[in-house]
Amino acid sequence: RIVSSQRVALHTGEDSSRLTIYNAVVEDAGIYRCQTTDAQGQTQEATMVLEMYQKLTFRDVRSPQEFRHGEAAEVVCDVIASPAPAVSWFYQKGFKSMEITEEHYSRFQVLPNNNLQIHKVTKADEGVYRCEARVEARGEIDFVDIEVVVNVPPVLSVLQQSFNATADYQESVTFTCVTSGSPDPEVTWHRKGHQLERSEQFVLNTMEGGRSTLTIRNIIQGDEGGYTCRATNKAGAEERELFLKVFGECSSMSFMGIHTYYAIHSRSICVCAYACVCAQSQDGRMDVRGRHGKSMLTISGVKLTDLGRFDCEALSRIGGHQKSMFLDIEYMPKFQTNQTIFYSWEGNPVNISCDVKSNPPATMLWRRERLTISAEGTANTRVHTIDGKSLLEVTPVSDRDFGRYNCTARNNIGAKYQEFILAQADVPSNPYSVRLSAVSQRTATVTFMKPDSHGGVPIGHYLVNYKEVGSQDWRDVKSHGIQTIVLLTGLEPNTTYEVRVAAVNGKGQGEFSHTESFQTLPIREPSPPAVHGQRGMGKAYRLGLVKQDDGGMPIVEYIVKYKTEQWMTKLVSGQQDFALLQPLQWNTRYEVEITARNVKGLSEPTFYHTLSLSGLHPADSLFSGLGLGPVVGLGLVGLLLVIVVVDVSCYFLRQCGLLMCITRKLCSKKTATSGKSKEMEEGKAAYLGDGSKDPIVEMRTEEERITNHDGSPVHEPNETTPLTEPE
Repeated sequence: RIVSSQRVALHTGEDSSRLTIYNAVVEDAGIYRCQTTDAQGQTQEATMVLEMYQKLTFRDVRSPQEFRHGEAAEVVCDVIASPAPAVSWFYQKGFKSMEITEEHYSRFQVLPNNNLQIHKVTKADEGVYRCEARVEARGEIDFVDIEVVVNVPPVLSVLQQSFNATADYQESVTFTCVTSGSPDPEVTWHRKGHQLERSEQFVLNTMEGGRSTLTIRNIIQGDEGGYTCRATNKAGAEERELFLKVFGECSSMSFMGIHTYYAIHSRSICVCAYACVCAQSQDGRMDVRGRHGKSMLTISGVKLTDLGRFDCEALSRIGGHQKSMFLDIEYMPKFQTNQTIFYSWEGNPVNISCDVKSNPPATMLWRRERLTISAEGTANTRVHTIDGKSLLEVTPVSDRDFGRYNCTARNNIGAKYQEFILAQADVPSNPYSVRLSAVSQRTATVTFMKPDSHGGVPIGHYLVNYKEVGSQDWRDVKSHGIQTIVLLTGLEPNTTYEVRVAAVNGKGQGEFSHTESFQTLPIREPSPPAVHGQRGMGKAYRLGLVKQDDGGMPIVEYIVKYKTEQWMTKLVSGQQDFALLQPLQWNTRYEVEITARNVKGLSEPTFYHTLSLSGLHPADSLFSGLGLGPVVGLGLVGLLLVIVVVDVSCYFLRQCGLLMCITRKLCSKKTATSGKSKEMEEGKAAYLGDGSKDPIVEMRTEEERITNHDGSPVHEPNETTPLTEPE
């Protein structure tokens, strides 16, 4: 039974009771029972289960953890969480991070307590191991890097075990001991059970490569004997003994070693001499310290902009030298995309993109719940990786393929993960606020608001359904793209219609909106037509007719009236878009009245008052592009051509004209010349034959004068008939 305390409070009312637990801990989890008893002593109860979730916590995980070469090593990773976390182990090798599984690493085993056991650990197993814990239910992940150090017992060797020297000759001997092991062994020198300390006689040096030397200077006879080199580290110890033989006679021996070091440095000049050199950058992040021929550059708060080449230049009185190095900035993975929700449906493939930027390049791993998706993929998943981007192609085949997918990016600096949700797409919701505008006899404009939800897939277009009231046949009109305005055409006048709108995306068509009704306008007379003038040729004028509202029925004809003093009427078919007015007078202004007619009646007239042919002449239209000389020449040629045609026609039809006169003139000259010659010959012959010079005179009576020799009458010339001389 629970009673109120400092951490637990009970609040009981008339019909309810509340239990409050302050500063809840894991131990408070369990089953709580609420029990009530009424006045009759009857008891009822209800139970509630309290689950406590504890954050991922690593407890006292040591790093580094050291082990002796050849033993079974157990790398401890104590992590707690509620619910219990899933623990994975990874081995960081260079830029790569490899997950440790028993099938790939036979000597590795993850124990039930989540610790990692390595059988017969060797130096090759040394490195950074990552203990990664995750609580899938909360999407919580954390890790800790543990450095595993394998200690190898020292191995000791000597280059020369015995030496000879001459006493009292200021001679020196150097013993060299070469050691190896991990960690680097500490070397001490011993003689007769006592450790030798540095002094003027005994010089102790430790050099690179595990070399340790003992130099005995100014050897005397008492220095002869054995000297022990002992190497010790955490894994054990080893020692070797060297011998010095001292002779009475002396010999000479000398050795001198010179070592020069060049340090990597920034572009600041560092004089690598036996002096202290100090410098600092303006922002204080780069600090240079140098002493005794060694210089060090320290960069605090490293940034990506620090990446690049650094040069160190050493100068002295006799010359200089320069060394360069390239600073590479490493950083843990960073996700470049914020899109974490993707939509698809069964049978429709979708690409989930995991775009990561890191240095060194990260390895990316896809997980679905607790299962790792291999690079080869599965029946309906494929993994494509290129240039720091990993694409997971998922083709859902059932509801099980929808849910959470995890992309984990890891390099030797750290790891990050991002959860992606593959949601099942739906059809869009219905559009709303459907409105009708610009309703006429044949057309109407439908406008509407976009739906509140596109179903996870972009809307492709809208579908507008409309029909006459009472009809069952809906007609469809698709919008242009995602425009929310649609024009309905081909409607019947004075008719009531119903209209509704639905949105369509890649998944399919959504629900229709509420049905709206509207009525088209009844048939009426057309609106007054609009006109625009166009200058014509000669005495004609082309008047353009602009189609206006026809009142719901086609325009049958246009009635065009124009006048200066008296009206003239011209009927133009309603299918034409112009009226040709002719003939018109030059330099005259006309008034025009145009009326449109359909089966309902006549429109209001449109008046056009600017029609004028001022300054327009026939010659202007025919010879407007020619000068005065060419026009006169063309006129003369035309006149000559007309004369020739008329004269030829008269010659053949009436045997008259200029051509006929010329022909007769030529023929009569030839006939007259031949007749006169003949008469002269006959007269001369008659004159010479009878020897008489008198002319021959023929006398006739009046009766004989008016008749010819053959008895036909002789026509006398009268006053109206001119006499014609014989040709």
